[in-house]
Amino acid sequence: MAKTGVEAVRKYATSLSDFGTGVGMLGSTLSGNLPTRNFRDGYFERAEEIGAESIRDKIRIDMEGCYACSVRCKKVCEVKTPFEADSAYGGPEYETFAAVGSNCGVSDLKAIARAHHICHANSLDTISTGATIAFAMECFENGLITTKDTGGLELRFGDGEAMVKLAEMIAAREGLGNVLAEGTKRAAEVIGGGAEKFVMAVKGVEMGMHEPRLKFGLGLGFCVIPHGGDHNAPGLQDTLYEKDGRPMLLARELGWLDPMPANELSPRKVAFFKDLNCWRALNDSALMCIFVPWSAQQLSDIVSMTTGWNTTVYECLKVGERAVTMARVFNVREGLTRADDMLPDRFFSPPRLGSLAQAKQAMNREQLEKAKSFYYSLMGWNPDTGVPTAEKLESFGLGHLVGAVTK
Repeated sequence: MAKTGVEAVRKYATSLSDFGTGVGMLGSTLSGNLPTRNFRDGYFERAEEIGAESIRDKIRIDMEGCYACSVRCKKVCEVKTPFEADSAYGGPEYETFAAVGSNCGVSDLKAIARAHHICHANSLDTISTGATIAFAMECFENGLITTKDTGGLELRFGDGEAMVKLAEMIAAREGLGNVLAEGTKRAAEVIGGGAEKFVMAVKGVEMGMHEPRLKFGLGLGFCVIPHGGDHNAPGLQDTLYEKDGRPMLLARELGWLDPMPANELSPRKVAFFKDLNCWRALNDSALMCIFVPWSAQQLSDIVSMTTGWNTTVYECLKVGERAVTMARVFNVREGLTRADDMLPDRFFSPPRLGSLAQAKQAMNREQLEKAKSFYYSLMGWNPDTGVPTAEKLESFGLGHLVGAVTK
């Protein structure tokens, strides 16, 4: 199986080995997928300056990987001036390019590398940190934050030095950084004045750097996954399934034979999302990296060889569905409702610039509500509330959890 994995990496993952994530940033911004200036704008005019190719040419010194992994997708970067970025912290990947880069309007690779350093040195998530800084920049632009609040710092989109300084303030909980360290949802409550409309988060978790106005299934995923705006958990990056390719090999193993448009949110797409979401939950439960291109059968075989269980792809998929359902029970018990399964208002209107603006493309609120109800029903949850039914819990051997959703 190890030999098979190496062969699959050589066939399907050479770009990750050569560059890590973040290749082709120009294509990302041309398609409308690159979040820009707090997801407000759909186009970043300096996208090529912050991609993996640019990092390779300017600040990368090596490529590493997890122990015994044949993908080796980890960038190792080093910067001395004008900012320090220690190679001990690796180097920025796509989510960081976008979060502290394009989403803050910043194209300075050295500033991005420094922000990466600050986050890793202080156990901060680069997505939430970048999204919080972008939120603060838009609040500043609209007069909700002033230099009196920032200690004289001008929080302008595109200012790499200001971005780095605010990341340092967040890490140290210094001044305004003490408010922003709580994340965008709580910070907006403190700042007031309508700041909540600049919060790009779901369930209080800042959204991954992918555009739901381009990828409608991912938009549904941001809504319904248990912990909010995580881009990895849903398992569906719609643009990967618009045509034949390696992702469709997995789709076909799960019974989905035909590609479908990224901006489709039909019952077919919702059912497809449900299966991919449950399969990703299985991957996470089995502690499997998503960058090693195992097929569904190979992953099932790995589970069998590791545990001694005579398992199947179908049984593995049901394990993932059980995990998703248990997480939903936890959320229901803690007071979350259907209303928490919702995107920020910004995503129901087209961005200001770029291809999505030209196409006038955005999420549709009514369509999303219908998709949520259908997803709930497919999962065996109440289609109106999203609460798992007693029958569904019993079918998974989770009868002891019924009380948590019927109190």
